[in-house]
Amino acid sequence: MFLNTLVIRMFFSTTAMGAAVVASQKGWGVLNLLEWPIGVAVVVAVVILDFAIYLQHVVFHAVPLLWRLHRMHHADLDVDVTTGARFHPIEVTLSMVIKLAVVVLIGAPPWAVLIFEVLLNATSMFNHSNVRIPERVEWLLRCVVVTPDMHRIHHSIIRKETNSNFGFNLPWWDRLFGTYRPHPAKGQTGMTIGLDQFRNPDRLTLLWMLVLPFVGGARNYPLNRSER
Repeated sequence: MFLNTLVIRMFFSTTAMGAAVVASQKGWGVLNLLEWPIGVAVVVAVVILDFAIYLQHVVFHAVPLLWRLHRMHHADLDVDVTTGARFHPIEVTLSMVIKLAVVVLIGAPPWAVLIFEVLLNATSMFNHSNVRIPERVEWLLRCVVVTPDMHRIHHSIIRKETNSNFGFNLPWWDRLFGTYRPHPAKGQTGMTIGLDQFRNPDRLTLLWMLVLPFVGGARNYPLNRSER
């Protein structure tokens, strides 16, 4: 599953760059209508793409049908590097469609798409890793990038913590839109990872994960559900 997801991501990343090249040649998208220096356009495009990923992540937590797809990522009982590539193929495909639309709409330069894809995959591995960073360094890093301790809270079994810290690359969106949570209620070592309805490790096989969106209820995890 880990290798398959990486292959799919690489294929879709190439597709996104192709879309950026076509948009550039055709003059599609807002940034292609503005006479900005290429360096400025690249930075702006990377930031916008990151914001789009943040919004997409929130939507996948808010819509019960999309949450069913996304919960495969949250069903992991222990967050590590492999969790960063643990996404249902349907979710990966939907995510790529959204990304392609954003790339064309904003007219992202091909260099911006390449940089964003490298950053997205690298930070996804980093913020899902089980490394420990000294507290002082941790809080400095949180000013510019999503850290493992920050994102691990997002994988807590507690609903209000699951629905926090949505960022992948930049930590600013969570702070700006009120979804930032600095600490888990039970601390990093006392926090339970995963979902309350999928706790049997024997059922978390490849086949089971693929059918996960089609079994069980959405429970109260989606953002639009009341907490009981």
